[in-house]
Amino acid sequence: MSPNPRPEEPQDAQDSPDSYVGLDAAGAERLARERGWSAVRSLPPGAIITMEYRSGRLNFEVTGGRVTRCWKG
Repeated sequence: MSPNPRPEEPQDAQDSPDSYVGLDAAGAERLARERGWSAVRSLPPGAIITMEYRSGRLNFEVTGGRVTRCWKG
């Protein structure tokens, strides 16, 4: 019996996370999805998160409704 093929992992969109810093959180999320990010996660400053890398995910640190930091994974 052959093993089941693994589903393809989502790929990172080809844009710079720095381009989201300073945008309002809702607009940044909408723009990220338009640019091809399959998952977008908004987090408060200092949030405790797991450190596994997930292709296709963009993380926003949001303060006062604005993106203050952004990174892939």
